[in-house]
Amino acid sequence: MAEFRNLETFMWVVKLGSFHGAAAKLSATQPAISQRIAQLETEFGVQLLRRDSRPVVATKAGRDLLIHAERLLRMRTEMEKALAAPSAMHGVLRLGVSETIVHTWLSHFIDQVAEMYPSLALEIEVDISANLRERLVAQDIDLAFLLGPVSAASIHNRDLCRFPLAFIASPAIRLPPSPVPLAALAKHPLITFSRLTRPYMEISALFAQPDFPPIRLHATASLAPAVRMALDGRAIAIIPPAIVEKEIAEKKLRIIAAENALPDLSFTASWPNNPGDSVAEIVADIAIKCAKTELRTRRAKRA
Repeated sequence: MAEFRNLETFMWVVKLGSFHGAAAKLSATQPAISQRIAQLETEFGVQLLRRDSRPVVATKAGRDLLIHAERLLRMRTEMEKALAAPSAMHGVLRLGVSETIVHTWLSHFIDQVAEMYPSLALEIEVDISANLRERLVAQDIDLAFLLGPVSAASIHNRDLCRFPLAFIASPAIRLPPSPVPLAALAKHPLITFSRLTRPYMEISALFAQPDFPPIRLHATASLAPAVRMALDGRAIAIIPPAIVEKEIAEKKLRIIAAENALPDLSFTASWPNNPGDSVAEIVADIAIKCAKTELRTRRAKRA
């Protein structure tokens, strides 16, 4: 019976198309990867990979083995999820996070992971969703909380949370009575997420009215400048109110009721569909529970 380690190595060589990629993914040396593949080929008596092609591809026998290997590794993952003790979850999980999550419930999530799986370390990178999506498909990260879903057959997506967008401004900015027309908002500088993000493109389209003058729509890869400019009365920020709850409660900022509704930000927990790897899914479950707890807390505050 082939070892799970060898089957997992074979799967990664096929998925990533190289021995080097599999070695990096599995924290092994290339000679070790080659040895494991050789052991499989000796055991089954067939050639499993075409090594002369770039990328490396599976032979007909290799493709047949891949189907069975993924099934076995998936069964192992289900068993581990059901039976594994917290101490069995160890190593490093590479996590990509959108900044909106950072400013809301990420700290609570990190605490939960540390409490439940103390041997698991999180390597957290904050980036815009477009970049996280590319890195997830390339398997440079193991799990992402991003504006989703990710439309790729190799990626699992689960609904994580939703945040409404709103026009946020200093009380010093004078505007007509609510609901405020877009034309009135367009007279002021606006600031929102980076140009490569879905919110920026949707907001830009919203203000693309034939009778509007060109708007001053600033973009920022970090939400801190948007909050600062709103507090200083230099721009109207188009961000989730959840990020500035404290400033709104202290009346340093206010939510502007506009005539036109803004789209919600819908986030997913997304991770590569890799049989034999249960860590990302388990951690995603924790994130979903943290997001639900955050939502209940916000609703209770508003009640």
